[in-house]
Amino acid sequence: MHTKIYCDIAEINQIKKFNKKKIVKGFTTNPSLMRKAGAKDYKKYSKKILKICKKKPVSLEVFGDKFDEMIDQGLKISTWGKNVYVKIPVVNSKGKFTGKVIKELNRRKIKLNITAVYNSSQTKKILSVIDKKTRVIISIFAGRAADVGKDPIPEINKSISISKRFKNVEILWASVREPYNLIQARKLGCSIITVPPLMIEKIEKFGKSFKALTIDTVKAFLIDSKKSKFKI
Repeated sequence: MHTKIYCDIAEINQIKKFNKKKIVKGFTTNPSLMRKAGAKDYKKYSKKILKICKKKPVSLEVFGDKFDEMIDQGLKISTWGKNVYVKIPVVNSKGKFTGKVIKELNRRKIKLNITAVYNSSQTKKILSVIDKKTRVIISIFAGRAADVGKDPIPEINKSISISKRFKNVEILWASVREPYNLIQARKLGCSIITVPPLMIEKIEKFGKSFKALTIDTVKAFLIDSKKSKFKI
């Protein structure tokens, strides 16, 4: 299974750099990444990103909490570019399923990226409100699930299995914790994985032998001990 790598990022200079890489097939952002990157005007900043990424898919998230707000923001965001996927959280801050939002935007043929998904029950709910034509990404937060001691793999497996009859749906491995997650995502059959810039650079170095890794590690220890002028 070929798993596409999307870069999870909002910093303009980094986007310029990673947009040139063939390994990067798309971009995802969220309000937290936008804030960290120093965005003050959401629309202007998003359009700056889209000016750089004209051909690769770019996911831009709504930040309303009421369903009508989300729909309104989603409709506006969708007009900013043909390559835009509107990101919708699977629930709002009160834990209410955003099915009404997903259904309405999907009905209007807007490409969606449903985010903050953690289990196959949520995937099943999403599938129940979408058509079989308009493109939908379902982002499953594997890393964050693992952070609290939950194994995300069975839920991703189930999500892939139940979405197989939807040719328009792609399952995305989100919240990566280590480069090896790409290998895991490939084995499972995830369509996409979102990866931060630093890890993409590590993935580009895949293939180093155990012997080379051992020597590199020992050399690093030796260099640091010399720099510290350690003596026994």
